Amino acid sequence: MTRERFIEQVRVEQEPLRRFLLALCSGDASLADDIAQDALVRAYVASGSFMGLSKFSTWLFRIAYNCYIDHCRRARAEEVPVEAASSVPATDTCDASFRYQQLYQALGRLPEKEKAAISLFYFEDRSIKEISAVLGMPQGTVKYQLSMGRQHLKQYIQL
Repeated sequence: MTRERFIEQVRVEQEPLRRFLLALCSGDASLADDIAQDALVRAYVASGSFMGLSKFSTWLFRIAYNCYIDHCRRARAEEVPVEAASSVPATDTCDASFRYQQLYQALGRLPEKEKAAISLFYFEDRSIKEISAVLGMPQGTVKYQLSMGRQHLKQYIQL
C-alpha cells in the first residue's frame, strides 16, 4: 500500500475510529486520541503487510482494538484497575461536549468485549462478520456479547 493510499484510507476512517475508541475509553477523549495515534502509527508501519483480504477499516479497527487492550493490560500491570477508572464520575472522564454521559458511564461498566461489540455494532454500524474479524472471535460469540451487553446496559441505565 502506498503512503498516499494509506493517508486516503485513514482520512475516511479517522472519525469512525475515534468514535469507537471514545466509546471504549468511556468518553475519555484524550485517552482515545492517544490510543488512536498509537494505532495509526502501528498501522502505518504495518501497511506494507495489508493484503486486502478484509476491508481496510476492519484491519485498522483490529489494530486499534489491540492497542486498547494493550493499554488496559499496562494499566492493570501498573495496579490501576480499569474498573476503578471506569467508575469515575462522567464529569471527570467524559468529553465535555459529549451529550450522552449516562451512556458512557454505562459503557464504562461493561466488560471489554461487550463494550467493543456494542460500540462497533451500534456506533459504527458494523456487521457481525466485521465485528468478528475486528475482535478475533467467532460470530456466535459476537452475538452473545451483544446480547449480554444490551442486557447490562439496560440494567445500568435504569439504575
